[in-house]
Amino acid sequence: MKLNEISDHAHSTHGRTRVGRGIGSGKGKRSGHGDKGQKSRSGVALKGFEGGQMPIHRRLPKRGFNNIFRKRFAVVNVGRLQSAFDSGKLDPAKSITGMTLVEAGVINQLRDGVRLLGQGDLSAKVSIEVDWASASALAAVEKAGGKVTVLRKPKASDAAKKGRRSKKAISLEGNDQGEELATSDDIQKDDDASDSDLNPE
Repeated sequence: MKLNEISDHAHSTHGRTRVGRGIGSGKGKRSGHGDKGQKSRSGVALKGFEGGQMPIHRRLPKRGFNNIFRKRFAVVNVGRLQSAFDSGKLDPAKSITGMTLVEAGVINQLRDGVRLLGQGDLSAKVSIEVDWASASALAAVEKAGGKVTVLRKPKASDAAKKGRRSKKAISLEGNDQGEELATSDDIQKDDDASDSDLNPE
């Protein structure tokens, strides 16, 4: 190698950017220094401004709802558990929890808990702790001689909401049991009787 053959790596040096040489150059007009006036100050939001008319983000209708308090659960079917038992990833003799499923690779991440569903066949006797289980999953585990422990119990407020009935439902239920509802004629007769008691002739 000779001194006249030594050179820098490709793209290691850059030429000076020639600003202010037209909009097509990429550094024209403002020369990379931004705007002056209102748009150069903080606290100004001009995006979406359409000259005073109703902007498009307000003209278009809104659809759907995004629940920020939504819980996301990892779903496991009983058939997936049986496959893990057959492959040796899980030991049915040991108690299975959410962390056990993650360590065995049955689920990728725990999220807000584990939901057990009843798709597939289960023949191994297993004791498992989950946050929620379907009726078919409970039946499949109990049929195999296992046990399911549900960690999340329904809140008292949820039970109260389910047991709450409207006045209309209560009245209809009373009507179905043979309790006749008072008609307008009966109400008028009661009013006349009360008036006669208050004003005897």
